[in-house]
Amino acid sequence: MRLPDPQLRTIDTPHGPARAHLHRPAGPPAAALVLGHGAGGGVAAKDLVAAAGAALQAGWLAVLVEQPYRVAGRRAPAPAKQLDAAWRSVLAELAETELTGLPVVTGGRSSGARVSCRTAGDGAASGVLCLAFPLLPPGKDASKSRLAELAAVEVPVLVVQGSSDRFGMPPAAPGRQVVTLRGTHSLDSDLPGLATAVGDWLGHLG
Repeated sequence: MRLPDPQLRTIDTPHGPARAHLHRPAGPPAAALVLGHGAGGGVAAKDLVAAAGAALQAGWLAVLVEQPYRVAGRRAPAPAKQLDAAWRSVLAELAETELTGLPVVTGGRSSGARVSCRTAGDGAASGVLCLAFPLLPPGKDASKSRLAELAAVEVPVLVVQGSSDRFGMPPAAPGRQVVTLRGTHSLDSDLPGLATAVGDWLGHLG
């Protein structure tokens, strides 16, 4: 789907300016979904757009966040600590402005999902949406698994994963729902299915 034109906000972080793309529903928002992009991609990724569209359909404010390295024109991702610090700065600024009084679900695709998992303990998020969570880098042994990042999240989690994702399939667990769709790590083979899964989950949270 095509999202409505966003309101753009530049937000200062310890590692340079980030950019928030705010897509507003037709009426007053019931809640907000804030999503980050993958390591080498941006906020135009098809799965992010589909998830944001599902949030808008549910009457939520949808916010897509560009990390400072992307705003600066770089493709190589920043270190995890910098990503997390910038993400926290964006959420803190939005919490005092556009997100004031709204329940907030955070998330993202791939690297962005990891950032949201690592920062979920801050108390800002009432849920975490993980699109194409990169469980295990291809060719690495189980000691490199990122499952601990998922397991540490204490709020409800939805993982939407491609059945042929080369990073593997995260397991379901209490409080963690896993929806498998056809496709790969790009998660763009069944966008209607993705939107339905996200919309249903957001509806249960709300």
